[in-house]
Amino acid sequence: MGYKAMIGLEMHCEFSETNSKVFSSARNSYSMTPNENIRPYDMGFPGVLPVVNKKAVEYAIKASMVVNCKQPEYMYFERKNYYYPDMPKNYQITQETKPIPVGIYGYVDYECNGEDKRVRINNIHLEEDAASSDHLFDTTVIDYNRAANPLLELVTEPDFRSGEEAEAFLEHMRTVYQYLGVSECDSKKGHIRCDVNVSIMDETLDEEDPKNWGTKVEMKNVNSFGGVRECIKYEIKRQTKAKEDGTYDTEVVQETRRWDEETGTTIGMRSKVDAVDYKYFVEPNIPKFKLTKEWLDEIRASIPELAYERKKRYINDYSLSDYDATILVKEKKISDYFEETVKLGADPKEACNWVNGMILAELNNIDNELTIDNFYLTPSMLYDLIKLISDKTISSKQGKQVFYKALEQKKEPKQIVKDEGMMQITDDSEIENIVNEVLSENPDQAKAYDPENPRLLDYFIGQIMKKTRGKANPSIAAKLMKEKLDNYER
Repeated sequence: MGYKAMIGLEMHCEFSETNSKVFSSARNSYSMTPNENIRPYDMGFPGVLPVVNKKAVEYAIKASMVVNCKQPEYMYFERKNYYYPDMPKNYQITQETKPIPVGIYGYVDYECNGEDKRVRINNIHLEEDAASSDHLFDTTVIDYNRAANPLLELVTEPDFRSGEEAEAFLEHMRTVYQYLGVSECDSKKGHIRCDVNVSIMDETLDEEDPKNWGTKVEMKNVNSFGGVRECIKYEIKRQTKAKEDGTYDTEVVQETRRWDEETGTTIGMRSKVDAVDYKYFVEPNIPKFKLTKEWLDEIRASIPELAYERKKRYINDYSLSDYDATILVKEKKISDYFEETVKLGADPKEACNWVNGMILAELNNIDNELTIDNFYLTPSMLYDLIKLISDKTISSKQGKQVFYKALEQKKEPKQIVKDEGMMQITDDSEIENIVNEVLSENPDQAKAYDPENPRLLDYFIGQIMKKTRGKANPSIAAKLMKEKLDNYER
């Protein structure tokens, strides 16, 4: 008997681009200094009251529009009651599905392994983040910097069938949030986290009928997309084995588990808590407020060009390959760098080759500790470098040398070319004089030249480069030397 997986995701994205937190006036900024960005509200002090951050609501509405959700007429917030050390008020201000949260019943189209996929969105809601806990050997320390940060939760229907599909969706949504300008989506800063729900069912049964679904198991707070993929793979394997062993009803129970990267397994934590146990009720300190049509229209009009739209434009307008366009748009800041270079006048294909090749190689080298934000070579400098090569001021080989020297010496490409006298010799008559010199110095080799065996031509070009210290334009030198050798008197 075969089985199919029913996988749903709860993706959490922390807004990093608001100035303050969602219900607190504390600064919304990542800090390695514990408890630096806090106010009495974040600590749950008695008598503190929440104040809604309008920009966070705007960002949440914008995201709900992009995932094709229906927006509510009125904005509500609710209390989700539970005790945990990182939630000092003993409740979290969030949104339940009733009344409608910031978005409900949408869908997202994404690509996985070259195939177009669609996942249904159950809801998207805005809430406050919890503090972060670090569990040491015999002590737990709590950092409230993250407490009350704006957090957007996207809840999908169980429409994924594999870990690869779930990972591709998360990558897609990461670019959506980046391009919307609501979050850096930096996993190192904890901006993106995910809960994963997995069950399996008999593949012959109707998946549209929830009665045929298996027992749902939740994996909490998986912090990497690769971890999501691998924990899904493991959980499918675990549940399938239990089915085949006849232990499914006892081994697979509704519970919350955690993903252990070291062992590559999921580990049980606690029995699953249902919504009724949280005792939701409307937040009494935040009155509902109307989302006017004018404001919604204004937000919709502010939605920028997203990654998949840029990719399409790069392919259609710049004739880039699907592969190159995909690499360029994966990170918004990389794509913006490319865009700026092209706007300055660089050939799109040449700019793409430099960005996807040399520049990404430098940024991906962990020893460099570089990001595109602190990368020395600006779009303007890259444009200058491309132009130096296209104008034949320097060769392509010299261009790579200039690239590395610019990064090492922190000098602009044009200045390096000038200071080191790297300008190519492109004047035909000047190169022809050098060709004649080389031929006169190597008469025996010239007589031995055979057009059918071009290896001697390489020798002569090498002699030209030696005489000019690599400054002669290689293509002009090769053309003139071949013409001379073909007509040489033997």
